[in-house]
Amino acid sequence: MNFRLVIDKSKDEEVVATVHEKSDLTDKIEELVMQYDGSDKITAYTEDDIKVLKIPEIECITVIEGKTYAVCSSGEQFRLKQRLYEMEDLLPECFIKINKSSLANQSRIERFTGMYTGAVNVIFKSGYTEYVSRRCFAEIKRRLSVK
Repeated sequence: MNFRLVIDKSKDEEVVATVHEKSDLTDKIEELVMQYDGSDKITAYTEDDIKVLKIPEIECITVIEGKTYAVCSSGEQFRLKQRLYEMEDLLPECFIKINKSSLANQSRIERFTGMYTGAVNVIFKSGYTEYVSRRCFAEIKRRLSVK
C-alpha cells in the first residue's frame, strides 16, 4: 500500500483513495474524512458564555461529578458537551489516557511525581495536577520512551 500527501493551497481539498475493494479500513477513512471540519477547535461552555478552545491549549480533559471538562493552559475549566470516549476519538494522538476519567495532552505535561504510597501524579504546565493510574502509566512510559 502506498500513501501520498500533496499540499497545495491553491486547490480545493480532496481525499482520494484507490483500493481494490471496500473494507473496514476504507470505512474508517471515509468516516474520519467526513467528520473532519478543518478546525482544531472545540466548543466549550461556562455558566454564562460559550468559548472556542484551541486543542493545543487544552492540557487535560477530565470528568468531574459526571460532567466532562477541559482544563486549559490558563488553568481555567470549561464544560464540554461530549463524553470522554467521544473526546478520545475526536482528539489527536498527543492526548493520552492517564486514568479512567482523564485524557492528558502529552505536550502540556511538565513532569510526573511519585507519591509515598506508590501512586504517580502528572503536573501540567499550568500547575493543574491529576493522578495517573497504574494501568495507564505503563502505556505512558512506553509512549514516552519511543520518542
